[in-house]
Amino acid sequence: MKDWTGVLKLDVENRKGKTVAKNVYFQGALKVMRPVYHDESGQACFYILNPGGGYLDGDRYSLRISLENQARLTLTTQSATKVYKTPTTHAYQETEIFLQEGCYLEYLPDPLIAYQQARYKQKNVIHMVKGATLLYSDIITPGWSADGKRFSYENLQLINEIYMDDELVVYDHIRLNPGAQNIEGIGFMQGYTHLGSMLVVEERTTPDLLDRLYHALNLNTHACDIGLSLLPVKGFTLRVLANSTQTIERIFTECHHIISEEWFKISPSFLRKY
Repeated sequence: MKDWTGVLKLDVENRKGKTVAKNVYFQGALKVMRPVYHDESGQACFYILNPGGGYLDGDRYSLRISLENQARLTLTTQSATKVYKTPTTHAYQETEIFLQEGCYLEYLPDPLIAYQQARYKQKNVIHMVKGATLLYSDIITPGWSADGKRFSYENLQLINEIYMDDELVVYDHIRLNPGAQNIEGIGFMQGYTHLGSMLVVEERTTPDLLDRLYHALNLNTHACDIGLSLLPVKGFTLRVLANSTQTIERIFTECHHIISEEWFKISPSFLRKY
């Protein structure tokens, strides 16, 4: 585990209709719980834990996730990722994901909370083949600060790269730098404090589905701004600007329910965390 604060490697596969762990390895400040099966579908749910309680100056984390043989997996965290003051070196996390044909991954980490003088970089690289399905979301939340500033962290950088059959098809890069820029205005956060992103790659995505999602998500929604866009491959991205984590979570949950019922005729499981 040279130079890594925490390492996690998880390989899963489908065995007789049930997704099970093929290989599990963790060391340092990352762990994974035994799988939970919320229903009879055979889809496994793994919770990632950080026993240290938060990311500190110079922390580095590495995750590698692989799905094989029609595996269906929900991957989430036990609690929010908290990034504290990093006066010397930014905290860093990289995740590499491999999805074979027919596999389905829901990667739904809890919100990222950046506290005063926090600097953090995150990179997700997803390798998938045509016919695999990905649903990924993240939420950026500003942490409490003694002076009451809305954006007291220094810098956040989140990069998502998605490769389809070894070709780069999606490059998503978010960088918020309140330490050097005023990010509260137009072109940045536009008066909001929280930013949510959802990436979905699925062969059954159509413009009609996006129209349905946009109509459903905008009903009775007054405390946020929502944007939906088709990706270069079959899929879409959803952005939400809001002033609370709960608002974004509610929108993501509604979107998750609509596409799960549309494509798989099931409702997603409630990820209880208490």
